[in-house]
Amino acid sequence: MKLLLDFNLSPRLIGQLLDLFPGSAHLHELGFDGETPDLAIWAFAREKGFAILTADRDFVLIASKMGHPPKIVRFERMNFRTRFAVEIVRRNALRIAAFGESDQAVLILRNV
Repeated sequence: MKLLLDFNLSPRLIGQLLDLFPGSAHLHELGFDGETPDLAIWAFAREKGFAILTADRDFVLIASKMGHPPKIVRFERMNFRTRFAVEIVRRNALRIAAFGESDQAVLILRNV
């Protein structure tokens, strides 16, 4: 499963997650800018086979209307540093991989 990191997450996450999720990318490195509409990001992720990793609730709302793909992995209450985000993803790597094979549209990650 490859992850497409939303703008609300640091591009520094990518380098620390590629060993678990090869092919992952940040929107910034793919040439998107902060003004790109969520639906355009959604369509790109669907077309290119990404799951969207975000702290944005908007993608959860889109998923509730449109289903998947793409799948949405969302940090809930993302008010912590990048290194904690890395730890949360790494701690949940098996769960995220299983989610990729499930018929669920949204996976919520909590800092617990």
